[in-house]
Parts: sequence; structure tokens; C-alpha cells
Amino acid sequence: MKLAIVTAYPPSKVTLNEYAFHLVKHFRQKEEVTEIVLLTDRTQGEKNLSFVENGCKITIKECWSFNSYGTLFSVSKAIKKTQPDAVLFNLQFMKFGDKKIPATLGLLLPLVCKLKKIPTIALLHNILEEVDLGSAGFTSNKILQKGYNFIGSMITRLILQADVVAVTMQKYVTILEEKYKVSNVQCIPHGTFEVSKEAPEYTIPEGPLQIMTFGKFGTYKKVEPLIEAVELIRQTSNLDVEVVIAGTDNPNVPGYLASVEKKYKHVNQVRFTGYVEEEEVPSLFKDSAVVVFPYTATTGSSGVLHQAGSYGKAVVLPDLGDLALLIKDEGYQGAFFNPESVQSLATAIKKIITNDSYRIALGESNYKASIAFPMERITDMYLDTFKTIIQRKKHINTTNEAPSII
Repeated sequence: MKLAIVTAYPPSKVTLNEYAFHLVKHFRQKEEVTEIVLLTDRTQGEKNLSFVENGCKITIKECWSFNSYGTLFSVSKAIKKTQPDAVLFNLQFMKFGDKKIPATLGLLLPLVCKLKKIPTIALLHNILEEVDLGSAGFTSNKILQKGYNFIGSMITRLILQADVVAVTMQKYVTILEEKYKVSNVQCIPHGTFEVSKEAPEYTIPEGPLQIMTFGKFGTYKKVEPLIEAVELIRQTSNLDVEVVIAGTDNPNVPGYLASVEKKYKHVNQVRFTGYVEEEEVPSLFKDSAVVVFPYTATTGSSGVLHQAGSYGKAVVLPDLGDLALLIKDEGYQGAFFNPESVQSLATAIKKIITNDSYRIALGESNYKASIAFPMERITDMYLDTFKTIIQRKKHINTTNEAPSII
């Protein structure tokens, strides 16, 4: 199978590029895949293909740019030129831009592939029905929110024209099937990027206890409560703790982290790492005593939670939305806090970092949850789905070509 993947890809800073890296890494090892065609966004640096393992051929076509009005045409042209046997789209609603028209035009691509009769899966990491538009940085205006929801529903209907729409949570399958009256939605879990065959070390380095958060910040992911919670912990204990804020601004809130760094420059031991390169991720997690999710809302399955699990880390989570559901569905465990209370967050963090047995027990549970769905298994699920689509199309074509008997 010659498999095309339409996605952002490292060193891109566009969302979901890291997820694509691990998809490609594992698809490359599958015997059924003879070539991977990466239809990616344009970047200044070379694409990261630093895989240790051998595998199939990888062809890179940089054919779109974030917020470009020509994405629909340039990607369609690349698909026509490369002639893949199947296409996988790695999507969320702001994949191709944070401006309405470029974002919408890019999301028409699954429909284009369907019209070209190319077996197509659209992986949709979040659905608008479950996004708090105000918290996620779209708009707080109630009238505009209705407009976004209307446009979002139209776009969702277009994405649903793909042969299969894959979502990462079973809840999303139910919502889409009931609202849009479709039967082509399938749950394929997010998966865990890297899973060691040996259980991780649950010890942590000497020195300050690193309280780490990881992501794109500024909308529903706010780091101020985390800094203030650690300040409370310092006031009520002799614990030596360091706040590690790993990641970048959300595209909707440029300059957010710089403003936070300036605001809290008087607070000791707060480290902003900036963008974290793929090879730096393991040490970032391994050195952490706990991984914190300072969220006020959720927009889908959490890649960071799966990563934390793969490194055997205890986590602190808000008891809300999809994160709480993910904990229940996939078996992760953590200390919960009230997202409206800094004191609640401080209590949850302190409970873990002052009790090694509790911290290790959470880490062991999360590692066990993470190994249930390694990326190797996830890519198998995609390939099985493509095989089903291809067989169905062959059956339809054969039926249409058969002479009618009167």
C-alpha cells in the first residue's frame, strides 16, 4: 500500500506535528506499507526522519502552508501527482489555519479524496460539539459562538464525507452518529507514542522536585494557577520545588508565556523551556516528579497524558470533561483538583510529591494504561480499516459492473 498522510510534520510548529511523527515512525515498519507519502506544510528546516529502525520508502511533498488560501488546490495537485492507494488526514479544526477561510478550505480535502474515489480516513482529534469556544480562544461572544457552531456543523458534515472518520474517544462516536445520522465514524484511540518493553524507573533525580506542565498555553491551558499553587506549597512546607513550563504559546494567544514570565519574574525556580524538540522529550518527563494539567476546559484526548503514562509519571488533573472521561475509559489514574481553585491544585500536587508510595502507585497504574494502546497497535487499526474500505469499494465496483439479469 502506498499511503499518503496529510499533516503538519516536525520541525513544523503547527498542531499535531508530533503525533504525525510517531504515526509515520510506526507505519514505516508495517509490511503492508510499501511507501509513505508525506503531504506536509512547508518548513525552513528539514523534516525529521531520524528513525533508528529501517522501513519503507518515505517521500516528502511540502505542499501547503498555514493560513494559505491555496491549500485545497496544492494538496489536491500533490495527491493527483503521487497517486497514493489511500490517504490519512491528521486533523483538527484549526489544522490548516486560524483564519476562517483557509481553515475551512483545507478541511474540504477529505471530500475531494472521496470524490476521486481514493480510500480515505479523516482522523479528527476533536469535535466542535465538545469544544468550549470561549475557553479555547475562538470567541466569548454568544452570537459569534452560534455562528461558529453553525459553520462548524457544516464543516463536520463535509469531513464526514470521508470513507471513515476516526475519533479518539467513544463518546465522540456517539455524538457524531446521533447528531449527523451517519454510520462511518469509528473510535481509534489516541495511542501512546513510545512504550518501553521494560517498566520505567520510578525514582526521580536528586535536587529540586520538578513540577512539569507541557503543551501550548494561553487559552484553556493557563500556567498562572500552577505557579501560584507552587508558591502556596513553598509557604506551607520546606519542599524544594521547581516549576517547569514546557512548550509554546497557543497560536491564538501569541506572547502569552512571555507575559507570564514577566509577571512572575520575582518567583524563584520557574523555568520556561520553549519548544521541546522530539529528542528532548524523554528527559523532560523522566526528570519530573509530577506532570500537571492546569486546564480550565478540554478539547479531546490528551497526548500529554499518554506520554506521562509511558514514562510512568503521576499526574494532577482537573476533574472535568474529556480528561475525566479518558481516565475512566482507559484506566489512567491521577490526583484531581478543582480548576477554579489554586488551593485545590496545590493540595493535589503536594499530596503526590510528599508521598513516594502514592506517587509510584499512580505512575505504575498510568504505565499499565499506556501500554494497552501502543502506536504499533494503533497503526494496525488504521491499516485494518483501510483494508475494509478497499474491499468495500471493490465489492461496489464489481456489483456495478455486473450485467443485470432480467
